Amino acid sequence: MPGRSAQPLDVVDRAVVEALQVDGRLSVNELAARVHVSRATAYQRLGRLRSDGVITGFTATVDPAKVGYDLAALVLLQVDQHRWRVVADQIAAVDGVQYLALTSGSFDMVTLVRAADLATLRDVVLVQLQAIEHIRSTQTVFVLDERGRAGAVTPVPGVTGDAAGLPRH
Repeated sequence: MPGRSAQPLDVVDRAVVEALQVDGRLSVNELAARVHVSRATAYQRLGRLRSDGVITGFTATVDPAKVGYDLAALVLLQVDQHRWRVVADQIAAVDGVQYLALTSGSFDMVTLVRAADLATLRDVVLVQLQAIEHIRSTQTVFVLDERGRAGAVTPVPGVTGDAAGLPRH
């Protein structure tokens, strides 16, 4: 239900989230087996995690280079104060912007932009982003290599990939 607070996550909830981050295509039966709970418990936990907004959707993880986005850059932005909400919405609508975060420090926002080539990246930064009113400046940093998993959560101490050690329910 929108607007209500999510319940605190316990070890089983975190194990469900972790298992689905590894493989979002798990059946409820397989999910239950991996986290060592009954099918009914897995089904109930999955439903609650979705309704509480902890799990917001399921998606395929794609190698950007293999689908034609060979170039990635972080674009650091300085924005007029008190205009960040409007600017953030406009930036998020720009083709190629995969991620946008509000930040502290010298820059107000950072975006991850993926592009097929340098000409496309140049268009995103110098034409599309610079055309947005209230963006004062940009700095572009090329991404040379990427590691990590987007959306990963910090593991619960003592819980491994298959939720070893959880009691059976």
